[in-house]
Amino acid sequence: FDLELAIEESSNNPVFYVQYAHARICSILRRMEEEGTGYSNIPVSELNFNHPAELALIRHIAALPNCINEAAKDYNPSKITKYLCDLAQLFHKFYDNCKIKGEEENILQSRLSLCVATKTVFKNLLDLLKVDAPEKM
Repeated sequence: FDLELAIEESSNNPVFYVQYAHARICSILRRMEEEGTGYSNIPVSELNFNHPAELALIRHIAALPNCINEAAKDYNPSKITKYLCDLAQLFHKFYDNCKIKGEEENILQSRLSLCVATKTVFKNLLDLLKVDAPEKM
């Protein structure tokens, strides 16, 4: 166990990296709401995802049930922690490549929907692991 790594506030610390991704999503949603362009639950048929970073994030979220089943079957919670680290990496790639603010409404709402879905997965899995999911860091 590396105590220095456990308290380090950087992407080298997997817990911090995952918590930071969750807090970043909360910040995005909060900022957009404050600016009057908050998330509205649009019908699935109206969602529009084309960017490779969006699609990679969606595929990873879709793999969640399989991850949980495998972790439970093998009595191996590290599969969930690996999934979370991969999710954080994919979210940061999405964040770096897919702007939200200033996009046309359909793209904006689609990307906010993806943020909400990702935030929900982070929160639920961090709760499952008894790890705090901070909204601000």
